[in-house]
Amino acid sequence: GSFGEDGTMQGLFELVDIAYVGAGVLGSSVGMDKVLFKQVMQANQIPVVPYQLVLRSDLENMDRLLAEVERFAEFPVFVKPANMGSSVGVHKCHDLKQVASGLEDAARYDRRILVEKGINAREIELSVLGNDHPRASLPGEIRPTAEFYSYQAKYHDDTSELIIPAPVDDAITEELQQIALK
Repeated sequence: GSFGEDGTMQGLFELVDIAYVGAGVLGSSVGMDKVLFKQVMQANQIPVVPYQLVLRSDLENMDRLLAEVERFAEFPVFVKPANMGSSVGVHKCHDLKQVASGLEDAARYDRRILVEKGINAREIELSVLGNDHPRASLPGEIRPTAEFYSYQAKYHDDTSELIIPAPVDDAITEELQQIALK
C-alpha cells in the first residue's frame, strides 16, 4: 500500500543508493494507481474490466452520481480508492445504497475513486521477473471463501485457497503469460 509498494520506498532506496528487489519507482507508482494502470493497459491493447473514475468532489451531487453508476453497469459493481493496497476501502456493491456507502468509504482514502463493472470470473495472477529478459511465472489462482478477496479474506481469514499452479489448460497459461509479459 501507501509508502511501501507505491514507489515511495523505492524512491528512498534509490536516493540513498540501497539495492532492493521488485519494481522500480515508476512501475510501482503506476501499478498502485488503479486508474492510471488501466489507462496504460488500454493504451497497449491489454484488456481491462470496464470502469469509471469518480472524484471525491463528485460525491457532493450523490443522486446524479448514483444515476451515472446505474447507467454504467449492471450490479454488482466494485467501488475502490484509486490509490490504496490490500483491498482497503474496496466494496462489492449489489445496489445503489451500497454504492453510496462504498463511495463515501473509498473517499476517506483517496480523492480519486474507481467504480468497476463486476464480472463473474476466476482470480488468476502471475508474476513477471527479470529486467532485460523478463519471464512470466505459472499462473496462481486465488479462491476466496468470502464474496471477494477482501482485506479480511487476505489477512484475517485463513479459509481462502491459493492454488499454484492454477488449474488452467496449457493454451490459457500461455495466453496469460503473453499478456503478463506485454
